[in-house]
Amino acid sequence: MDIDFSPFFRKYEEIVGAADAVFERVKKEHPERVTCKQECSDCCYALFDLSLIEGLYINYHFNKKFKGKERGRLIDKLNRADRDVHRIKKKAYRDFTAGKKEADILMDIAEKRIRCPLLNEQNLCDMYEYRPITCRLYGIPASIGGSGHTCGKSGFVEGRQYPTVNLDILQNNLYKISGELVKEIKSSYVKMADMLVPLSMALITNYDEEFFGLKTIKKDSPKEKQKAQKEQKK
Repeated sequence: MDIDFSPFFRKYEEIVGAADAVFERVKKEHPERVTCKQECSDCCYALFDLSLIEGLYINYHFNKKFKGKERGRLIDKLNRADRDVHRIKKKAYRDFTAGKKEADILMDIAEKRIRCPLLNEQNLCDMYEYRPITCRLYGIPASIGGSGHTCGKSGFVEGRQYPTVNLDILQNNLYKISGELVKEIKSSYVKMADMLVPLSMALITNYDEEFFGLKTIKKDSPKEKQKAQKEQKK
């Protein structure tokens, strides 16, 4: 598509840079607590969603990096993962309509383990350079909705005070960039900036004019001619 996303990608990359800087600072201050190392893939089984700007960003670089058979192999893995995520979310919706508490549903989802389709046979990420922010911050303390979380394999001790990333603020900044993008391209889907999707869906999505609600029908198209003929008969 002909839309220039680069200004919004640069804003997103600023947040990525800030997230990486925070992780490195906490790692430097608490080296005995941050246990992340190469081939540790604990975070690669977590279930989480991406904002519009983040999904669009990794989709763009995925399509640039992978072609041919390798791309086809990854697309197969993405489709399988997306079906697994769909089943989990469908069950969560049924539980919600049945009256189950939202906190309990979120806890159930957090306990689900789905192997990221970008995790290769060597337990390394095929898109490490462009990995989502959630992946970049996994391993240090973070708060969501006022509740603290950290990697179960880390050395952080419950009840003690550590530097903590507020993921709600970070997510709001991602929503803001997404909103600016939707407004700039004049999408007909005004609520699109609020959209969250799994990584698997973000990578198999075709972010084209039709997706963004920008595709118009040409005046000489069969559909438009049919419409004109009907108007003349009135």
